[in-house]
Amino acid sequence: MISHWDEVEGRRREAGHIAGEWRRLTGAATAKSGVSRVRVDPGRWSTPAHIHGAEEEIVYVLGGSGLSWQDGTTYEIAVGDCIVHRAGEEAHTLRAGEEGLDALIFGLRVYDEAAVLPRAGAGWFGAGYIRLAGEEDHPWAREAAAGEPEVGEPAVRRDTIVNAAVVEPVVRDGATVGRRVRDLARAAGSEDTGLRISEVFAGKLNAAPHCHSAEEEIFVVLDGDGELELYAEGSEPTERHAVRRGHVVARRAGTGVAHAFRAGPGGLTLLMYGTRDTNDVCYYPRSNKVKLRGVGLVARLERLDYWDGEE
Repeated sequence: MISHWDEVEGRRREAGHIAGEWRRLTGAATAKSGVSRVRVDPGRWSTPAHIHGAEEEIVYVLGGSGLSWQDGTTYEIAVGDCIVHRAGEEAHTLRAGEEGLDALIFGLRVYDEAAVLPRAGAGWFGAGYIRLAGEEDHPWAREAAAGEPEVGEPAVRRDTIVNAAVVEPVVRDGATVGRRVRDLARAAGSEDTGLRISEVFAGKLNAAPHCHSAEEEIFVVLDGDGELELYAEGSEPTERHAVRRGHVVARRAGTGVAHAFRAGPGGLTLLMYGTRDTNDVCYYPRSNKVKLRGVGLVARLERLDYWDGEE
C-alpha cells in the first residue's frame, strides 16, 4: 500500500480543551499496526489522558511544539522528538504550543486492547469506547467536563523522550546500500515495537531487498525523494513507485514480495516502524539468505529442484 498524507481524508475531533484533525494514514492496509497524523490546534490537547493496557504507542513530532503530559508532569517537545509510551505505564496526552503541534502516532492493533481514561472515569475497548448511559457520557465528553489538565513548569525530560539529533547514528555505505540510521524508539526504551530514522544516501538503497514472514512495517518519507522497489521474484525489481515527502508505505507480513527504497539524487529520509515479532523470518532474495529474529541467526539457503523428504 502506498498513500500520501495529503490525500487521506481528515476527521475533526473537538470536545472542550481537546481539538485537532486526525488522519489514519494506513487504514485497512495494515493488520497488526497503524499510524495516524494528528494536527492539534494551538493551545489545545490531542486526546483524553489515557493508559494503554496492551498497546505500545510511539509519537514522532513532525512540526510545531508543545508538551507531553504524563501522569500530571509535563515535558517540552518539538520537531524531531520521539516519545515512547509502554503498555500499562503512565497516563499520557499531548498539548500543542502557540503554533500548534503536528505529530505521527504509531501503535499496535491489539485485539483485546483496553485503555483506561483516568480523568474521564471511563475507557475504551478495542476499536470502540465503553459508554455509560447517554451520548453525553461519551468518554471525550467526560474528559472535557473534567476540565483542562493542570500544567506547571516543564520538568527535566524523562528517558522515554529523545530527539533524533542526539541519538548516535549507525552508518553503512557499501556498493548498493548506503544509509545513516538512528534507532529512536530503542533509545527511548521501547519494548514491543521499533521506530528508526534512516537518511539514505543519493542513489543507494536503504537496505538489502527483503520480505518478512511475521513482522509488519510502515515507512513514512520525511524528506527528499526516490523510489520504492518491489521484488516479486528474482533479484531485479518487478515494480518501481516514485515516493516523496508525505508518502506512506505499508508492508504487511507474509506477502513474499521483497521491498527496498532507493534514494534520488538529493537523498531520502525515512521513518521506519516495525512490530519486532520474535517469530519473524526475514528473506533476502539477492543473497538467498534468511534472518531468524528470535534466535539472532543469519543463514544462506541452498536451492533444490525437488525435496524427497529425507534429511
